[in-house]
Amino acid sequence: MSGGFRGGIHPHDKKNATNHKEFLNLPIPQRCFIPLQQHIGAPAKAIVKAGDHVEEGQLIGSSDGFISADVHSSIPGRVIEIIDHLTIYYRQPTVVIEAEGQFSASAMPRDPDDWGTLSGSEIISRIKSSGMVGLGGAAFPTSVKLSPPPEKKIDTLLVNGAECEPYLTVDDALMRKFSLEIIEGTRITMRALGVKKAVIGIEDNKQGAINAMRNEIRSANPPEDITVKSLKTRYPQGAEKQLIYSILGRIVPSRGLPMDIGVVVQNVGTVFAIREAVVFKKPLFERFITVGGDLIGKPGNYKVRIGSRISDIIEECGGLKGAPVKIVVGGPMCGLSVHSMDIPVVKGTSGILFLSDKIAKGGPYLPCIRCGKCVKACPMGLLPCELGNAAENERFDLSGELNPFDCIMCGSCSYVCPSHRPLSHFIKVSQQKITGRAV
Repeated sequence: MSGGFRGGIHPHDKKNATNHKEFLNLPIPQRCFIPLQQHIGAPAKAIVKAGDHVEEGQLIGSSDGFISADVHSSIPGRVIEIIDHLTIYYRQPTVVIEAEGQFSASAMPRDPDDWGTLSGSEIISRIKSSGMVGLGGAAFPTSVKLSPPPEKKIDTLLVNGAECEPYLTVDDALMRKFSLEIIEGTRITMRALGVKKAVIGIEDNKQGAINAMRNEIRSANPPEDITVKSLKTRYPQGAEKQLIYSILGRIVPSRGLPMDIGVVVQNVGTVFAIREAVVFKKPLFERFITVGGDLIGKPGNYKVRIGSRISDIIEECGGLKGAPVKIVVGGPMCGLSVHSMDIPVVKGTSGILFLSDKIAKGGPYLPCIRCGKCVKACPMGLLPCELGNAAENERFDLSGELNPFDCIMCGSCSYVCPSHRPLSHFIKVSQQKITGRAV
């Protein structure tokens, strides 16, 4: 078993409500709200206008620049308007489509292509055309990640199946149900990168997924070197830098990237979707998510169309048992709290949680008592207490000396703080202020 990185915590995983649920398809919403920026980088440019009729999977937003991603329609229908609509971050241009017409791209059978005849560049071209981004949450354009500069020699693909966030079980379910597809997606991704070695890292609390993936590798007997590593269950095991160290013992340099040490990391959901993009030429207009928390009527793992609003999902998942104190998009550690039911699912949405005051305890925070718990928990070896104090006092000159950009925003420091200080938030503020000052 692998899994030795410094720091980290052991929050209660809260996965029991959904980790053995089969995937269900949520009904198609009557209206989809599809933002033109669902990825890191430049927003896509709208290539449709109000009144246009679009097909399911049709390109509606064209990528604008190298670090960007195409956006496709999730449903067939008519473009009602393009408006500034609220998303998880801010209001941004959003294509509103009302459903009408025939579904085709996902509902009808499609003949698979023989990807074995494709070159690496042809595979990457199909991935780019699909609008693929990382589905683990960061939403970095996948075609860019698979196209490192020539001087960056990649030797290993890591497939991230750790899923260390509490509540979230969608990756676990994917690995158990679609092990064959994920292994094939891994082989396709290896071809795109031109590497001969891949390792799939899975935390040891997902033994069913570990067994399913290993059995698939044995039965398929792929020529490539693909192995499964069982990792210690410890948060944030699924963070890129921690995953790389746990499996390969390599350290990503300060403010560096995995490609600097010969590694590319892809989430299992991304690898699954890469297969669909390459084999079936399917655009990324739907994804699997976990809907959970103690207030949702029917917690589970669902396939949902991108552009579906939270309000649509609530209705189809049994409604709410009470008024949530917090709605979190993503996991409770790294996710974002939102305050509107109109916010749509985007490509990077891995889960939606509806939490009561028993779970999401709020309230004022207190001064730092210098207990050092945050320092012990930080997987990056930072001093979160000092970073927090500096930010709180607007001493961003001091923050800059404490390596705030090495923070991976895992939230471990905030979780263990007995004074309930929002240390991750303080560090994020420092990053924003320092970056703004540098600009």
